[in-house]
Amino acid sequence: MRTSTRIASVLAGAALALGGTALTAPAAHADVTACIDQVEREIQGGEAPDPVRMACYVGLTGDHEQCVVGLAGSGVTNGTAVAACRVAPN
Repeated sequence: MRTSTRIASVLAGAALALGGTALTAPAAHADVTACIDQVEREIQGGEAPDPVRMACYVGLTGDHEQCVVGLAGSGVTNGTAVAACRVAPN
């Protein structure tokens, strides 16, 4: 294999590996953040407590029902809980 071909292959592989990581990691964080932001809009200026953050993380895993139950248990209205959990796994 020629040196130029080998270098091109290594660079292409590195770009794919790094690009895939960069594309997937922020998306997961943004989903939890969207859920938390939805709840914080209801709190109006307050910061979401840890149980809210945990419920949003559960929503990220795809367990919509447990996400809603967790948020409702934290005092979030049902409508906001359903909307926040809906954006979590996107």
